[in-house]
Order: sequence, then structure tokens, then C-alpha cells
Amino acid sequence: MESKAGDIKALSEKLEVINLQLARRKKMRRDIIHWSLIALCAAIAVTFAVLAEFGSPYLGWDYSDPETAVVGVFFHAFEWLFVRLAPVVLMGAIAGIFLTRKRV
Repeated sequence: MESKAGDIKALSEKLEVINLQLARRKKMRRDIIHWSLIALCAAIAVTFAVLAEFGSPYLGWDYSDPETAVVGVFFHAFEWLFVRLAPVVLMGAIAGIFLTRKRV
């Protein structure tokens, strides 16, 4: 009977160690996601600031040169997509930050 109790105690200690490792891994994963979302919000804000500061310089370019035309189209496409997608991504990231915060 005593050996059975010892086996159960040893198994219980091993399970406790595994549970602690899993809890640490879960906390680390949540922290990584949390800070990645904060970095994403900062990157979106900085990109918006840069686009607002420089405006749309491609509008004044001479598009008779094919290379300039291609670069202008890519720049315009990036600006167009960013302005439409960034607010949605920003709202999702803010919601993710709220959901991954530390609960005290």
C-alpha cells in the first residue's frame, strides 16, 4: 500500500512540473503576442505619420518615363491599400491587445 502511495505522489509531482512548464509557455506566448500587437500598432501609426508628412509626391512626377510610371503606380497602390486596410488592422490589433493583457 505504501509503494502505491509513493507512486501516486511521484506521479503527482511530475504532473505538477509539467503543468508549471505549460503555464509558463502559455504566459510567454501571450506576452509575445501582446507585445507584437503593440509593435504593429506603433508601426501603423508611424507609417500613417510618414504618409501624411510626405503627402503623395508621385502626383507631381513625369510619367513619360516607364520606370517612373511603374514606381508611381506601386507607390499609389501601396498608399491606397494601406489607407483602406490599416484602420481595420489597427482596430483588430487594439482588440487583441485588450484581450491579451495581464489580468490581475
